[in-house]
Amino acid sequence: MAGATEGANPYAGEVTLVLNGQPLALKLTLGALAELEASLGADTLIALVERFETGAFSSRDVLALLLAGLRGGGWQGNAADLASADINGGPLAAARIAATLLLRAFSLPEQAP
Repeated sequence: MAGATEGANPYAGEVTLVLNGQPLALKLTLGALAELEASLGADTLIALVERFETGAFSSRDVLALLLAGLRGGGWQGNAADLASADINGGPLAAARIAATLLLRAFSLPEQAP
């Protein structure tokens, strides 16, 4: 399984996801964060962070984070494309990558994994 750091620039908050065999950079840009907030509805980013910190996140949270990160990295796909894609490492890897992406977006580079 490709790790979250392979090919990624942690100083730019990037994480790598292997989607359908292709490594892609994920990044939570301001626009990606705004899209993520919109997809969460009444929920907040703080609530999302808390769910990941406590392990109470859902598959919807993981998909929303990955989609926002992919969009921030320049990916042109949509939620349906991501939902039907093959993620290297499966759901557990997807959750780890989403958590790493969230951590890197809100950490100083020397603190981020």
